[in-house]
Amino acid sequence: MRLLTLFFPASLLLVSVLGLAAGDEKVISLAELRDKIEGGWAGQIIGVSFGAPTEFKSNGKILEGELPPWSPERLSNAIHQDDLYVDMTFAKVLDEKGLDATTEDFGAMFRESKYALWHANLAARRALKRGVPAGESGTPRYNVHANDIDFQIEADFIGLMAPGLPQAAVAIADRAGRVMNYGDGLYGGMFVSGMYSAGFFESDVRKVVEAGLACIPSRSPYAQVISDVLRWHQENPKDWRHTWHLIERKWNRRDPCPAGAFSPFNIDAKLNGAYIALGLLYGNKDFGQTMEISTRAGQDSDCNPSSAAGILGVMTGYRAIPEVWKEGMSAIAGQKFDFTDYTFEEIVQSTEKRAIELVRRNGGRLEGERLIVKTQNPKAPKLQVWDDYGSPAELITITDPRWIWRGNWRQPAEGRDSKLRIATEFGAEAEISFEGTGAIVVGPYLPDGGVLEAYLDGEFADRQDVYSDDDGRRDGESVWHRFGLKPGKHTIVIKALGQPFGDSSGTKVAIESLIVFR
Repeated sequence: MRLLTLFFPASLLLVSVLGLAAGDEKVISLAELRDKIEGGWAGQIIGVSFGAPTEFKSNGKILEGELPPWSPERLSNAIHQDDLYVDMTFAKVLDEKGLDATTEDFGAMFRESKYALWHANLAARRALKRGVPAGESGTPRYNVHANDIDFQIEADFIGLMAPGLPQAAVAIADRAGRVMNYGDGLYGGMFVSGMYSAGFFESDVRKVVEAGLACIPSRSPYAQVISDVLRWHQENPKDWRHTWHLIERKWNRRDPCPAGAFSPFNIDAKLNGAYIALGLLYGNKDFGQTMEISTRAGQDSDCNPSSAAGILGVMTGYRAIPEVWKEGMSAIAGQKFDFTDYTFEEIVQSTEKRAIELVRRNGGRLEGERLIVKTQNPKAPKLQVWDDYGSPAELITITDPRWIWRGNWRQPAEGRDSKLRIATEFGAEAEISFEGTGAIVVGPYLPDGGVLEAYLDGEFADRQDVYSDDDGRRDGESVWHRFGLKPGKHTIVIKALGQPFGDSSGTKVAIESLIVFR
């Protein structure tokens, strides 16, 4: 696989719109700092609760019609949301290890986590449990979901502790985000945390979005998406639906995630990041309108309004959030978020403490009840993307005659497994040839999953397993994948070994299809 590593400086135009020169000192009272941090966490809670009933119920189309009626009781939903508990457990690493916590520190916490995960997070934890280093668990070599949304929805805690310090935010994001993402998946977290960082001292929403954009490489596909959204908003500042259709036509494609490659479903970070920017730009600092637009844009329609409302909450502060949205906050303020040590009040206090420490470390100081911030201009990191592998071009299901099945493979006549070929014994082999530059063998992770060997073009490639690590089953995952192949014909052979993995209750290997990239 070829990974591009280039350097492109941040746009001076994007930097200049922030109105800050490197080293400018900004003063913020501790009361205002606390209010903005509280507003950021509350915005996430409100946004995810607002969008939760519609999550992935409108894919590839605008969600029209009436949205579920709002009530203060809906805020209790946030206590159980991965958008918040994963975010907070990563913050806990910094509380325990300090601001210099390494990728390995974040990975160690993640490897031992007990909460339910999906997509890039799930693939990363599986890899970590199998001995893959934390710095590699987010790469496409081990993680077919490297461009997915996961770090984007978990990076809020970074920007919330980095008032006016986008370079410090990007540095922390670079360490934390590599656990589960790479390339555009990593840049999604940098973009979001950069907007939070800017929101402490910037009241113009457009400039906040531009500040987030300046935190990621301008040549990355992610940056190109956001640049398009900014341009289309400038050309047509009133009609968000028109801009949504432009995003859809140009950017809702090339999703390598097995669940989205040939369906309207798209959990790609940059597409959903565009919907965050869409809500912010067209919401005009109105909480309800911002959340509604990011929700109606569809796809991950609880995560996107959560990030948009969180950023807006930092900009306005908690006190300025309309009462209709925070009316139910007092009822949950003392409850700990699932899998965490934090209540709402405690995560605000923890974030404030880390923010003061980060400001001091970056040349600022605390003077009584005032925090003096030596502000930073956004600066993009080196470009590292993997989008040169091609696009999903063909779906070859198990009924296609190009598959060659040897040994004891069975296909149930009905039920959930009717679209699978299943083997449990040594000697079962599945062979498929294709023309392309990459491929994903798709199948489920299973509580009774076993071990397999993969061969590529006659050479041993990998020994892997499809054990789900928990009591659940995960359909539509990568049984085996490889990107960056030389264009041309390739042959994959999957061999079931008839062996259980770890605590698995069986030896099952199941195949659903092959996704070919060109």
